[in-house]
Amino acid sequence: MIEKDFVTEGLKRTNIDEYLEKELERAGYGGMEVQVTPLGTMVVVYAERPGMVIGRGGKTVRSITQNLKTKFDLENPQVEVKEVDVPELNPKIMAHKIAAMLQRGMHFRRVAYTTLRRIMGAGAQGVEVTISGKIRGARSATAKFTDGYIKKCGEPSTRLVKEGFATVQLKPGVLGIYVRIMPPGVVLPDKVDILAPKIEETVTETEETVEIEGVEEPLESAEEIEIVESEEELEELEESLEEIEEETEEAAELDTEEEVEEAPEEESKEESEETEEAADETEEVEESPEPEAEEESEEVEEAPEEDESEKSDKSE
Repeated sequence: MIEKDFVTEGLKRTNIDEYLEKELERAGYGGMEVQVTPLGTMVVVYAERPGMVIGRGGKTVRSITQNLKTKFDLENPQVEVKEVDVPELNPKIMAHKIAAMLQRGMHFRRVAYTTLRRIMGAGAQGVEVTISGKIRGARSATAKFTDGYIKKCGEPSTRLVKEGFATVQLKPGVLGIYVRIMPPGVVLPDKVDILAPKIEETVTETEETVEIEGVEEPLESAEEIEIVESEEELEELEESLEEIEEETEEAAELDTEEEVEEAPEEESKEESEETEEAADETEEVEESPEPEAEEESEEVEEAPEEDESEKSDKSE
């Protein structure tokens, strides 16, 4: 059946991966790919130190090729070694490094946080480190450390997130290290890009179009010259307007000063005229009582004469 073929093929790949991981642990094994070609089976091995995979004179590679052919029944196996560009973004390499640090006696929290900083410093979007086993005492426990953003469910969690696993033997027991890394540049299906609005400028189409390209350049230059000249004329007009405004302001200031100076002179003239008029009135007042007094004296003199004439008539 077809299902059995898929199962046997997957089991074969898993056994090859475990064998290479065991043989190339010191070389920084980072995974492998199996590609079936008409000429044979191509096995691509990723390692942090490819020189240790090849060995002296290619001895290690030849032994691995022979074992793949005899133990795993691969037809004409060909091993190709590739160096890992960024080891911090490979979960298998980082899991083995955590295991090595724990085997040297370092505390699991210190190891986990150091690894998180290294992976995030390499540009990863998110990372999760899980250490399980007898890490604190006699009872088994699990410590999980996360940083950044990482998918944990759905199709993106299996397709976009890389996973690595390693084990380490300590005195209390065996510890399991599980590392999950979301590499940089991963585009999630729910990502939305908001584009800036485009401002479309309305271009007025002219009826006359110039067909020859060589003629367009002089026209553009002539238009530019006219624009520059018009700008210079506008600047000159603005300067002349500013000068005229300054002159008018100065003239207005001078007029206000002259009016202020003339005002006291007119007031002094008016005061002098008023004083002269007051003096004339006082003179008229002084001259007018004398004739009145003369008239009164004449009347008084006439009155006794009339009294005397009346008395003489009565006596007669």
